[in-house]
Amino acid sequence: MRSEPTALILGVGGQDGYFLSHLLNQQGYSVIGFLLSTDMTGPTISSLPHDRLQLVESSISDGDLLRQFIKDQKPHFVFNLAGISFIPYSWDAPREVEKINGYAVGEILQIIREESPETRFFQACSSEMFGHNPKISPQSENTSFSPDNPYGSSKVFAYNLTTNYREKFGIYACCGILYNHESEWRPPRFVTRKITMAAAAIKLGKQASLEMGAIDAVRDWSYAGDIVNAMWLMMNAEEPRDYVLASGKLHSVRDILDIAFDHVGLKWQDYVTVDESLKRAPEGLPLCGDSTRARKELGWQPKMSFEDMIRMMVDKDLERLGKDFSPGSK
Repeated sequence: MRSEPTALILGVGGQDGYFLSHLLNQQGYSVIGFLLSTDMTGPTISSLPHDRLQLVESSISDGDLLRQFIKDQKPHFVFNLAGISFIPYSWDAPREVEKINGYAVGEILQIIREESPETRFFQACSSEMFGHNPKISPQSENTSFSPDNPYGSSKVFAYNLTTNYREKFGIYACCGILYNHESEWRPPRFVTRKITMAAAAIKLGKQASLEMGAIDAVRDWSYAGDIVNAMWLMMNAEEPRDYVLASGKLHSVRDILDIAFDHVGLKWQDYVTVDESLKRAPEGLPLCGDSTRARKELGWQPKMSFEDMIRMMVDKDLERLGKDFSPGSK
């Protein structure tokens, strides 16, 4: 067992793992990060704080290895950020999604109960648990779940398991119901990075155009660094509770286009084509999070605005494309 406090991050290779590992290091924790071998060359890996981070190539479904680490290290925190989050894939492999996103959570909780009952556990859940036609908007912790895909269903299962273990065994276990959150570390397959990368590339002459689908679709977007700060506050609260973590504000894909292209002095209408075949069916009430409880009980206050987040992402993509550029220059 280490002399300094230890935290275990499952799924350290994503954007949340990046921010969380740095935050924990700043708070004096050594971090053990689990990630799949396919993520070992991901964009965030080289920027992780490797001097106080031990990376372990493993799936969270490897219960024996997890048990050994939790038994030996007795970590103060376990953050479960891992899982299969690509919704279309969840329709192709629902059994695998349920195993990774749901069943594995129960196994982690059982290991904590048996090997390290003082360990505090955080489970990353999703606004997808409310479905794409929620009964009310905005949604709070009291809104009933109505998932409409295997991914959302698996997250409801994980949520229920976490609350079951908290109430039955007194484990410090809590769920963050996370709405869309973005950063410069978002993979390019997500619409925010798709747009910021295109704006940067078009400005630098490395791309000619961008094809989009539903540009009027709206979402509740926050900055990933702010969401991770809320996770930290949740895990250091006196009592474990579940919280909706969201901005409470809706923006459209069109808004992202406006901000990103304006930041580089371009009009997106000159470069973007809308493919009607990529448009989705009309949505019902929007997924918009009511984070009143987190703001009142945790004192959580997001620091980065939506507009500043998009501009920052464009700046990072300009930097990655390897050319000096003064943002806002024409």
